[in-house]
Amino acid sequence: MALVERRLKELGLALPAPLKAPAGRRLPFAPVRLVGSRALIAGHGPLNPDGSLAPPLGKVGREVSVAEAYSAARLTGLAMLASLQRAIGDLDRVRAWTRVFGMVNVAPSFTDMPSVINGFSDLVIELYGPEIGAHARTAVGMAALPFNTVVEIEAEVELAP
Repeated sequence: MALVERRLKELGLALPAPLKAPAGRRLPFAPVRLVGSRALIAGHGPLNPDGSLAPPLGKVGREVSVAEAYSAARLTGLAMLASLQRAIGDLDRVRAWTRVFGMVNVAPSFTDMPSVINGFSDLVIELYGPEIGAHARTAVGMAALPFNTVVEIEAEVELAP
């Protein structure tokens, strides 16, 4: 078993099924685009095991707590890893997590976006360790996100051949 897959199992985590777009919605893009030795990973949100959007929905600082949003960012990481695995096969091919852009659906006065996106960053570092998992990161607040999700995160990774 590959190292990252074994670590997921040790942590009691499972990768979800592909995103099931909400009724009447069309998403005409690839979740992962491979370009040379890079994988550009489109914005992902938190998913349930069956690929449906995971609750909670709403704005952090109003309907959603920081702890709930942190968990949503962690689920987003699992969704992203599932898409990446489908695109590259072996998650151990990731040589470096280079860039992460985290967006948080926030109430107007909420400013602690980094604490929310830490849910994603902590997961990546738990799975890959600090050498491969460390990444440059942005965490910003947004007035709204697609489907009223709490977080949307995109990333870029460097791949081994």
